[in-house]
Amino acid sequence: MRYREGPAERAGGIPAHVPVLETERLRLRGQTMADFPACEALWGDPETVRFIGNGTPSGREETWAKFLRNAGHWAMLGFGYWMVEEKATGAFIGLIGFSDLHREIEPPLPDAPEAGWVLSPKAHGKGYATEAVRAALAWGETRFGNPRSVCLIAPDNVASLRVAEKCGYAEFARATYKERPVVLLARGT
Repeated sequence: MRYREGPAERAGGIPAHVPVLETERLRLRGQTMADFPACEALWGDPETVRFIGNGTPSGREETWAKFLRNAGHWAMLGFGYWMVEEKATGAFIGLIGFSDLHREIEPPLPDAPEAGWVLSPKAHGKGYATEAVRAALAWGETRFGNPRSVCLIAPDNVASLRVAEKCGYAEFARATYKERPVVLLARGT
């Protein structure tokens, strides 16, 4: 089955309404239909998702729903997740961005964008997450007019907790979400 992109595209089919961010080593860009197989591989990798959700890899149907949810965030809210690729190789390494998931959690998350990141294990240990999160946060400060954002991280995910700390997040609570413990963090005022 083939699908067409909408009319407002950049070269390569990248949606024009999603800003392209560049860092020294990375490019953050909007997703295209051609990106679905890479997302399917990412979300289907047990090592990638061991600290995310219930820790179970996503199948094709669940990944498709996530893929469409991300596109919907950009279309409906003006923010979402970027596809992250290495500038030198063009290789897809993960997703970074903001969401508004209306999570049912106690204590409730503050009214602020929720930052998140997921990188392929092959990209771990290179500082890519910190580099990309900082770029997204800088964009978010101009987009939202406020540096405040929140994130939710599994307490055993030491690497992501370290990224959050480097990017200015501080723990404000612990909770259980979908029967798993999580650390709630916030940055900004």
